[in-house]
Amino acid sequence: MSKIDPKLRKKLLKESQAPFNGLRRILWIAFSGSAFLGLLIMLSKIATGSELPQNNILIQLGACILFPTLLFFDRKKD
Repeated sequence: MSKIDPKLRKKLLKESQAPFNGLRRILWIAFSGSAFLGLLIMLSKIATGSELPQNNILIQLGACILFPTLLFFDRKKD
């Protein structure tokens, strides 16, 4: 039989089924922060009276919705 602890074996099997899970979560958090910061900057430019193309704002809003959603769906389901 195997000399590996059952808890460690279960953890290793889980990691082999979903590799780079921690890295993906870090990337989703970084992308979400970047999207919200970009939206904040765009909104501050609008507040000062600068003209911005509407599609740029929609792309930023889409990123602000997409990346936190991906982070939510990538959570552990334990």
